[in-house]
Amino acid sequence: MKDQIIKFLAYQGKISVVCANTTELVEKARETHDLSPVATATFGRLLTISAIMGNEMKSEKNKLTIQMKGNGPIGTMVVTANNFPKVKGYVSNPTIDLPLNDMGKLDVGTAVGNAGFINVVKDIGLKEPYIGISPIISGEIAEDFAEYYAKSEQKNTAVALGVLVNKDGVKTAGGYIITPMPDATDEEISKIEQSIFKAGAISKMLDEKLSLIDIAKKVTGDQQIQVIEENITPIYECDCSKEYMADGLSTLNDNVLKEMIEEDGKAEIICHFCNKKYNFTKQELEKILEQKN
Repeated sequence: MKDQIIKFLAYQGKISVVCANTTELVEKARETHDLSPVATATFGRLLTISAIMGNEMKSEKNKLTIQMKGNGPIGTMVVTANNFPKVKGYVSNPTIDLPLNDMGKLDVGTAVGNAGFINVVKDIGLKEPYIGISPIISGEIAEDFAEYYAKSEQKNTAVALGVLVNKDGVKTAGGYIITPMPDATDEEISKIEQSIFKAGAISKMLDEKLSLIDIAKKVTGDQQIQVIEENITPIYECDCSKEYMADGLSTLNDNVLKEMIEEDGKAEIICHFCNKKYNFTKQELEKILEQKN
């Protein structure tokens, strides 16, 4: 089953549902950053919600940046996304190793920590970007983003995220968000709450080879669910380039650049997002310094 995001409407258009399969995307991130199993499960959840939220933006010029900074050992995680959605990100501590939690699962909550903040920056072409800040409440990520939606976007949203890791890497990864419209009835909302409870974990449903349509029906309890948009393919891809890195070098203080030229005679810059190395010769550094002045 390919990576995909599908948007649905349930209960005659009164409930919005978005389901995502991000297995290949999370595996690409795992390989890129050489993530440990618990870092894969943790970062994979953040990448999944970022892909869903990135795709919600209207224009391809819009950019979403999410920073999650808890008091746990994984440290800060940063993800950027556009509306394709194309996502990339990095983790402060990609190799953390923790014992399994009480339920015998990878301990995402401890990795993130139970205090800290989620910062969401949406650059949507206005003078000032939209900035939403929400506290981390459990470190499990799905609950933390449900809190974000409630506090920052005033939406009561159910969020589910999951990553199943085996010895070869990512077995399944995905998530869904369900948002009732203002005209949804208490009865419909209660039916959805019961259906979510009965459905179980998203990673397990994907592992059982359920399609995103089957998952949407299962978590809403609506067999007549409508597909609104499909063929959305989220990918993990970095858009760094040597030109972009040169622009970064040109923002450095002249003395720092002169020091690089005189003492090292070269510079190596590593992209945070994809670990690609860019080498600059002495001549290239001199040219950057010259163009600055």
